[in-house]
Amino acid sequence: MLPKQPPRDGQPGFLYLPPIRVHGISVAGEQTTITIPEFDLTFDIGHCTRACLATPLIALSHTHMDHVGGMPYWFSQRHFQKLEGGRIVCHPENVNPLRKMLSGWVDVERQRTPFEIEAIEPDSEIEFRKGVFLRAIETHHTCPSLGFAVIEKRKKLRDEFKDLPQSELRRLRGEGADLTFETEIPLVAYTGDTDRGDFLERDEFRKAQVVLSECTFLDPDHKERARIGRHLHLDQIKELLDIWEADDVVLVHMSRRTLISDARSKIEGLGDHADRVHLLMDHRTNRRRYEAQQAEAIADRDSVVNEEHPETPIESQSSEQVDGSG
Repeated sequence: MLPKQPPRDGQPGFLYLPPIRVHGISVAGEQTTITIPEFDLTFDIGHCTRACLATPLIALSHTHMDHVGGMPYWFSQRHFQKLEGGRIVCHPENVNPLRKMLSGWVDVERQRTPFEIEAIEPDSEIEFRKGVFLRAIETHHTCPSLGFAVIEKRKKLRDEFKDLPQSELRRLRGEGADLTFETEIPLVAYTGDTDRGDFLERDEFRKAQVVLSECTFLDPDHKERARIGRHLHLDQIKELLDIWEADDVVLVHMSRRTLISDARSKIEGLGDHADRVHLLMDHRTNRRRYEAQQAEAIADRDSVVNEEHPETPIESQSSEQVDGSG
């Protein structure tokens, strides 16, 4: 009798939620790393995936091992592959412990790998792309923790100036008039590990186009476990879906004990909200969804080609030849 093959390592999940991609792996107690390639940004670093290795910025929600385990390797590999930059931002109370952890690797490896860990205060933000900001939001977990929101800021002309000609606008601007106001567009929000709190109803979450939310527990009997561990339960997600306006809500951080088929059945029971809720680790459903997106994109492309280069009907070609021969 042959022995069984060893279990395969976890496969990263993937979702295309136009215009962004969500790539990562998230299993409660094991590893969580979620990358948004369009922003060169990764949330948490429990495992160093190939996708997150290419991102120069990691927003760390908290310091439990399944969210920081890949950090030393990430810094080491970026240095080894001569990738410039690379920094991690986290709750101020977590900065020194993380720096001590990484400094310990100098003696272990007998070499000094550069690293950059910065504090980001709750309700503060950093501009990591032109006009795009990462904002930290304090959350409630069993250690100091943060959620994050990616926010685009735009300048818009005030209503009272919209009908004025450009020459008049230039004159007013030259006189120091304040012609514009700033508007914020929450693009992506990430809860990190947390329990329920009013902070999840802030505009950063309520108006985000995509919400990445932990949902560690789904069974009705596990509400007390969620409360003790300061995690979110599916019943709380259902409440939040009435508040969040996002087109897409991606649930992460489920336990390996939760069967994806059971989780999908429970999601389908969410009624009108079910179509906008996705499970990052539901590989089969997500693959079918992406294949349908590919087929639709090909059909749209072919339609455009046919409109730009319509074929001349055979009947028209024949009549033209007859007319030309006379």
